Amino acid sequence: MNSFKVFVSFLIVLFVCSCLRSGNTSLASNTIQIKGSDTIVNLIQDWSENFIKKDPSFNIGITGGGSGTGFAALINGTCDIAMSSRKIEQKEIELAKIKGIEPVEFKVGLDGLVLIVNKNNPISKLTLDQIRDIFIGKITNWKELGGDNLKIVILSRESNSGTNVFFKESVLRQNNKNSKEEFAVQSLMMPSSQAIYDEVRQNPNAIGYVGMGFVNTFVKSLAIARSENEGYVKANVQTVADSSYPISRPLYLYTNGNPQGIVNTFIDYALSDEGQSIVLKEEFVPVNKVLS
Repeated sequence: MNSFKVFVSFLIVLFVCSCLRSGNTSLASNTIQIKGSDTIVNLIQDWSENFIKKDPSFNIGITGGGSGTGFAALINGTCDIAMSSRKIEQKEIELAKIKGIEPVEFKVGLDGLVLIVNKNNPISKLTLDQIRDIFIGKITNWKELGGDNLKIVILSRESNSGTNVFFKESVLRQNNKNSKEEFAVQSLMMPSSQAIYDEVRQNPNAIGYVGMGFVNTFVKSLAIARSENEGYVKANVQTVADSSYPISRPLYLYTNGNPQGIVNTFIDYALSDEGQSIVLKEEFVPVNKVLS
């Protein structure tokens, strides 16, 4: 009889583990672990606070660290949702498959990547080529761009950041798969978008890139042109929605398999009218009913 009880208990454990690995959290507690992109941490926090108001029994843990950190956690089974400012890479999909994880993608918003400088910097606009030349180290002094005679301090996100990957591929390499351009060796790799913002705010020499939600009157956001012959555009909801702003990208949530239980409810909330209104409030661009 004791052996039979042990065997039944073993089967129950296997069943629960199988459900959790397949993305079915309905048998788990009302807890969601969300990890990944620093760009959308504040948005996720806002969603979570409103979500919990509807049912205080829910518990949501949120950790940043970059999109790569989020994907690693999803693949290793240490989070329910990975938040990302880039698409999952093929090598991550292959590693996930080896570990029995099936990443499912949800596009939850759009973001304009904003170039920011100190508010006392006289520069107010740049072309994509000028931005590339700054970040690869070809332009090293603000006077080369018509500014003050000050050495440019380059601020970038660390390599595990989806924002770093997106900026490198779209700006430094101009979406050319054969390009090998890298950030200049003198670039300061910052642990978060907040760290870039803080440094730019107090350093008159600095330039960095952040999501729209990190921009305010304490720093200057630059107008960007695709080339000298095109108009300069600043990032806002309208210019990102209509793609006239040159540096914009989707924002994603990823789950292991089709989400179930509380995870599915949370994803549905993020894509609901209420959830998308919070996207707009956080100064990103909704994907549902974009400008309504």
